[in-house]
Amino acid sequence: MNEQPNSGLPSVFDDGDVYDLVLKDIPYGLDFYVARARQANGPVLDIACGTGRILLPCLQAGVDIEGLDLFQSMLNTLRAKATALGLSPQLHRADMSDFSLPRRYRLIMIPFNAFVHNMTQESQIRCLQLCREHLLPGGELTFDTFFPSLEIVGAPQNTRVMEGEFPHPQTQLPIRLYDTRSFDRVAQEQHSLNEIELLAADGSVQTVHRSEIRLRYIYKHEMELLLRIAGFARWEIYGNFDRWPLTRESDAMVVSAWNA
Repeated sequence: MNEQPNSGLPSVFDDGDVYDLVLKDIPYGLDFYVARARQANGPVLDIACGTGRILLPCLQAGVDIEGLDLFQSMLNTLRAKATALGLSPQLHRADMSDFSLPRRYRLIMIPFNAFVHNMTQESQIRCLQLCREHLLPGGELTFDTFFPSLEIVGAPQNTRVMEGEFPHPQTQLPIRLYDTRSFDRVAQEQHSLNEIELLAADGSVQTVHRSEIRLRYIYKHEMELLLRIAGFARWEIYGNFDRWPLTRESDAMVVSAWNA
């Protein structure tokens, strides 16, 4: 799945604690996935569970949920947060396109655009096949990706953009997140250089955490073909977490697929 760039920089997922500085409380998709997990009435698997942004609220809501992630640092941070809450999640370290677990699940979810980290068509199909094989009869796979609109993939290349400023959870001093993106629009790939700046009280930059990430974006009809090849019996592709039709390129893509 995660063929990493060769610049020598770490992946954005290699440090779970730094990742959590800016992303642990982001609300994107949270209510949707927690609600789907509660409605599943059976075991749930959170793929690319990261530091537990979705998994921990599900556990607190009484959901029978397990997590899977490729990056040990993310799982370590998740486990530490769970311990502080008195929780003991079942976690698995594995690639989303190469895993085998003993259980079968009523719901499998891949939140927060994680599916786009499958960098080849083979890994995309294998991920979907494995999810289908790990579902109970009638079980559901649900995940989200961004729609590759002209505004996103046509953005200026190699331009450093500040994507947000957040207070540090301990010091309350500013943290700034920058992204410098480049695109291979034929291969449908995006490369991002991410920089997290921790500021001192006088406004100077005290620490910079640099990392990078690659992803492969997917269009709607391509997604339908991937689901068909992976053997799903039926699916729906929505325009957002409210499940309205996908009709605008400014929409997200929220996928639900069933194995029977």
